[in-house]
Amino acid sequence: MKKLYLVTGAAGHLGSSLIELLRKQGELVRGLILPGESAQKSPTVRFITGNLLDPHSLRALFEGCGDYETYVIHTAGVVDISEKLSRNTYAVNVLGTKAVLELCREFGVKRLVYVSSVHAIEEGLPGRVLQEIRKFSPGRVKGGYAKTKAAATQAVLDAAAQGLDAVVVHPSGILGPYEGDLQNTRISNYLVQMVDDYVHGRLPACVRGGYDFVDVRDVAQGCLLAAEKGRRGECYILSNRHYEIREVLELARRICGGRRLPVLPMWMAKTAAPLFEGIAKLRGDRPLYTGYSLYTLQSNDKFSHDKATRELGYLPRDLYETMADTLKYLSSR
Repeated sequence: MKKLYLVTGAAGHLGSSLIELLRKQGELVRGLILPGESAQKSPTVRFITGNLLDPHSLRALFEGCGDYETYVIHTAGVVDISEKLSRNTYAVNVLGTKAVLELCREFGVKRLVYVSSVHAIEEGLPGRVLQEIRKFSPGRVKGGYAKTKAAATQAVLDAAAQGLDAVVVHPSGILGPYEGDLQNTRISNYLVQMVDDYVHGRLPACVRGGYDFVDVRDVAQGCLLAAEKGRRGECYILSNRHYEIREVLELARRICGGRRLPVLPMWMAKTAAPLFEGIAKLRGDRPLYTGYSLYTLQSNDKFSHDKATRELGYLPRDLYETMADTLKYLSSR
């Protein structure tokens, strides 16, 4: 039976990378895009307009898939680095995921791959290596976004326990170029925005701290590996390694030039965060340094992708290649 891939969030950073990877492999694909988003179809890729806030609009994505071995890769979601939980973020990330689960059951899909986040995983003690867990609770993680991903992940695992063939992947901080015909004029990824702001002299300072950063193309490949080789009801961390923010910006400086930024200690960055947010709003930009994002840069990010490497064959690349390709993409916009 021929395979069919249904990809939600097809115009997003990860979704567009997945679409491009599947297109190159000659797979049949349906991508879900929001009203107002444009996409250039190809002989093997078709796009459906719908919205997770309107479950009925999602039915067109699933209808007529009975003649195929159907894999759903649910990447759609709201990434929010503010501290408070908004109604929209909860509705999209939690209720939208539950709507996708219902449709997967109704249409008898072969497998669902849910793209969660490492933020859904409880930090535990500082310095502890973080591995896959089996129970997720919004009360055990900090920040509105993390809470929605924890709640949605648990809903997916509950569905798997009830018989749905579902697998969860947890990407770390995603960086990398936008690929294919679904390149947005607006950069939706905060890390890519940080690099773009640095290149154009809009980043006032660097902060002391860092996180685990991974190439979007490696995450896309990891999603397909999970669809093919993952075990039902299992979670897989798709991480790379820890990089300081100053290391990331130094990579950009080495490749394309630019000035060295002052590195603010965290206490100073937290004090200046309201000022940074105000400057961003005056420019019509999204603030990068918020209370939650600064908290994240100090949090435990010792994520192990050993399980994904062992069971799926997942192998992330060095961030130098990621940065070079990101800068090439940004210069072509």
